Amino acid sequence: MSQPGLEVIGLCKDYRASRGRRRVLREVSFTIENGRFYSLLGPSGCGKTTTLRCMAGLERVDNGEIRLAGTVLSGPGRHVPPERRDLGMVFQNYAIWPHLTVFENVAFPLRVARPRIARAHIARRVEETLALVQLSDLAGRPAVAMSGGQQQRLAVARALVRRPRLLLLDEPLSNLDAKLRDAMRSELRNLQRGLGITTLYVTHDQTEAMSMSDRVAVMQDGQLVQEGTPQEIYHQPATRFVADFVGRANLVSGTVTGRLAGGEILVRALGVVLQVASGGGGPGDKVTLSLRPQSIRAYPARPHALNVLPGLVIGTEFLGEIQQCQIQVGQTILSVRQDPLKPVHVGDQAFLEISPRSCVVLPDDADGPDAHAPRSLA
Repeated sequence: MSQPGLEVIGLCKDYRASRGRRRVLREVSFTIENGRFYSLLGPSGCGKTTTLRCMAGLERVDNGEIRLAGTVLSGPGRHVPPERRDLGMVFQNYAIWPHLTVFENVAFPLRVARPRIARAHIARRVEETLALVQLSDLAGRPAVAMSGGQQQRLAVARALVRRPRLLLLDEPLSNLDAKLRDAMRSELRNLQRGLGITTLYVTHDQTEAMSMSDRVAVMQDGQLVQEGTPQEIYHQPATRFVADFVGRANLVSGTVTGRLAGGEILVRALGVVLQVASGGGGPGDKVTLSLRPQSIRAYPARPHALNVLPGLVIGTEFLGEIQQCQIQVGQTILSVRQDPLKPVHVGDQAFLEISPRSCVVLPDDADGPDAHAPRSLA
């Protein structure tokens, strides 16, 4: 394991409210290894931007400690100001100075640095950084006379020109259109890998977090509820909230009825007993099953397989790469993603196969939103 670049230990933050103080960060702890890309993922108001502002020194913490490369930046009786934290930050709106050229925007952090940096060294560093983000040909252009993608690169260049130990990114792609956002996502990740700079990225967009990150931490109500690789977060959600927020999931209530000799669990749900590859709980325990739409296969005739459910197709959407289907099973509607070359149609009888390996057993709680959970027809 490499050395820690950023360490956050028991971070707490309170804000004054009309009825006293409101805690917005609750014992937040995580470590980013040197040179890694780490994302805080969560809905609006979960505390991710406040966490980022604490890293930057824009907010004073009420409890806990922040260390960068072993140096304490925030802690009991200590608060290093932002300009002395050896970090670069890219804001959601880029915060580009419209009256300056591209070159002068990037040069500004070096011109105000203390101790002073020689003019020749500033010019050389700016030229190197503009080359990194492919803006060398636009050095003399007014910053406002640039496209959205170019402005995003300019903001990144300005954050990197001082070669900081830590790069903080606060939803920097949210103002771009969908196609440009996809392109810039790849460019930003490749740039970070090439420089090997420790990066903390804040986003509500799961696609950004899953595609760019070495590790992802999901936040809810000021707490980290799960941390892991993108694959772990997606395939092994720890709570109902994580399963529902990251990707799409059918969340189905069930009851554990037993366990097989090989460790498989039997869960009564959707009117049948389903075999699940693994999970917690004993006979009689109430659980929630997370079933990803793409892990459910629809057939016109009953297949010879485990976990087959009869259903009725009540809605379809053609989305190009997939056909999104709504299939009624008993009193529940499941979301299913079907190969568009093997379409089903409204009114068709369908038999759904659910692989035991694709079922995730969660504690039966209500800690997450229910907007995408299967709907009852009762």
